[in-house]
Amino acid sequence: MSAGESCEPGGNHCITCGDDGVPMTVVALDLERRLALCAHEDGRHETVETALVDPVALGDTLLVHAGTALTHLEATA
Repeated sequence: MSAGESCEPGGNHCITCGDDGVPMTVVALDLERRLALCAHEDGRHETVETALVDPVALGDTLLVHAGTALTHLEATA
């Protein structure tokens, strides 16, 4: 799933909770606990569970939903 897609065909939100996936950048890692500190585009930070998308590296951009990274997003030039 990419940043513009949703889990509901034709929809813009998750059919379970109504939230959107948010692109976030990894700024710190806790590999043992499979967690990352990620930054929103506006500078806010959030702890994100990364088990579904391992391996994760500093600077990776992830699509995050409900505190869980769902996929890696490709960098755009």
